[in-house]
Amino acid sequence: MSSKEKVDTTRRGAGFGGGRSMMRAGEKPKDFKKTMKKLIEYLSPYKKSVIVVIVFAIVSTVFTILGPRILGNITNQIADDYVNIVVYEQIVDNLPQGITLPSGTTGEDILKMVPSEMISKVPQDRLDKIKNVDFSKKPHIQFDIIGKTILLLIGLYLVSTLFSYLQGWIVSGMAQKISYDLRKKILNKIHRLPLKYFDNQTHGEVLSRITNDVDTVGQTLNQGITQMITSVTMILGILIMMLSINWLLTLVAVIVLPVSFVFISFIVKKSQNLFKRQQDTLADINGYVEEIYAGHNIVKAFNGEKRALKKFNSINKDLYDSAWKSQFISGLLLPIMDIVGNVAYVAIAVLGGWLAINNRLMIGDIQAFIQYMRQFTQPITQVANITNVLQSTAAAAERIFEFLEEQEEVENIENPIVLETVKGDVEFDHVKFGYEPDQVVIKDFSVNVKAGQQIAIVGPTGAGKTTLVNLLMRFYEVDSGSIKIDGIDIQKMKREDVRKMFGMVLQDTWLFNGTIKENIAYGNPDKSESEIIQAAKNAHVDYFIHSLPEGYDTVINEEADNISQGEKQLITIARAMLNNPPMLILDEATSSVDTRTEILIQKAMEKLMNGRTTFVIAHRLSTIKRADLILVIDNGDIVEKGKHDELLKKNGFYASLYNSQFKEF
Repeated sequence: MSSKEKVDTTRRGAGFGGGRSMMRAGEKPKDFKKTMKKLIEYLSPYKKSVIVVIVFAIVSTVFTILGPRILGNITNQIADDYVNIVVYEQIVDNLPQGITLPSGTTGEDILKMVPSEMISKVPQDRLDKIKNVDFSKKPHIQFDIIGKTILLLIGLYLVSTLFSYLQGWIVSGMAQKISYDLRKKILNKIHRLPLKYFDNQTHGEVLSRITNDVDTVGQTLNQGITQMITSVTMILGILIMMLSINWLLTLVAVIVLPVSFVFISFIVKKSQNLFKRQQDTLADINGYVEEIYAGHNIVKAFNGEKRALKKFNSINKDLYDSAWKSQFISGLLLPIMDIVGNVAYVAIAVLGGWLAINNRLMIGDIQAFIQYMRQFTQPITQVANITNVLQSTAAAAERIFEFLEEQEEVENIENPIVLETVKGDVEFDHVKFGYEPDQVVIKDFSVNVKAGQQIAIVGPTGAGKTTLVNLLMRFYEVDSGSIKIDGIDIQKMKREDVRKMFGMVLQDTWLFNGTIKENIAYGNPDKSESEIIQAAKNAHVDYFIHSLPEGYDTVINEEADNISQGEKQLITIARAMLNNPPMLILDEATSSVDTRTEILIQKAMEKLMNGRTTFVIAHRLSTIKRADLILVIDNGDIVEKGKHDELLKKNGFYASLYNSQFKEF
């Protein structure tokens, strides 16, 4: 298959990652509400888990919120005990001589004994608090009560941590299950989609849905759900606790919020554009490095190192420029928020001190309020960040759902016909086909192929040679006319049954990351090792395999660059031989091997093709001299047909193609 034909066959889907399709910073969905509704519906099987997570997150957050108030109570307890000690020293130690305090004497009893001028020196709120204090013995710091309170606080924090751990464990499992399910559905969907869908999609575009988009959704489910719940709970809980301490201080704290939002929105807006530019440039530099690395031999051969480096430096400079600006501006958020927060702390400290002086607030309450104030801005910032993340998540989910809702390649055959024995008669009956309605590729194609014949299909690039094979394999459906195998229209058979009848060896080899044995047995995993070795021998690749340290257990890496192109081709030929199909499709199967190996392969292929209907897409016309029938195609029509010698004698289109390959320049 020529490179031009490959482009014509697959359209814009020719590049394995040809498009930059990663999620961009700030990318927004077309319909946010509709997509989020679908995503929530997708969570319905996990409804119980979601409810448990919500409860655990709320309980964990509530216990965390209670901490500062309890710490404030401890401080108040110490302050009260200290004041009682001071009162005891000021009043009881100065009682007139001869006055003794019987057991059970309270502060109220003492106040009755103390001259009024002494009582006037003690603040009223303090007098109210000491009325029930036992002054028969000198007061002290009540470390037993403080210790119990600290133990209660530690217990709350431990329970909060436990609930946080449990909800994190449940959410992680749920998010991974959903990601697993989405990837599984996408992969199954890929197999059910017609090949026509991929004509308008790059491979990278499809792959990004199963990698980037699913990861984006999974990460949001893993972190976003709990963050949103805890942040909202934290905001409401802290507001309630601050109001319970003092409404005036709460008002000051709330007034600071609009100022914070102004700074946050300004910085996010500025940094968002820069982050998008950074991501775009990062994609450019990754693509360029991959391109240059893949073709570094060509770059060296044409002395293109300086040009490649110059272009790389240009892209790298743009990445540096956008990266440092985006990082710098986004990095300003915390210092600015700290400044705003510190101003608020000063205001609260001054106002709280004034309230304490006027006996309207205790020192422990001020301490608790400052802690709540420090915690208050954090969940608000988190909610703002989650809102932006949800936009990208909705965009990713939207792309996933759009893909899953694409029209599938549906089998509408009520009673499919199954050929128990395949002879190999093939008939193209007035076939018409176009990849697009207004672009007809095959106009009116008719030919009868007898079982066991070797049919060569030749023609210029873009003539429709590969398209005929695609129609024969039912990768595409004919627009009109029919294709019959042994007299049965292939549209009355299941696609998988049609494809089982053919073995394919393509010019572009495909090997996966696995052992050589596994690659040869692809599609036939139940074949024995002896059958695999025999297929390798028939393909003249056994000697090469035995020369490798691990033999048939040698692992071919992802790019299969640890073996030569010719050796890859031999392995794919061995794979076809092991499959032993009734019919064959060969697309210049020996194009990547040397002349000596080609002769051996041709002999092996002749043995394989013996008694089998074979379609050979030929580029080197010297390889099809023995074909039973040569079909010369141009612009989707058969312009000539016959055997090699017959076509040369006609001195027509075929003769022109043949002579052009052997013309001496």
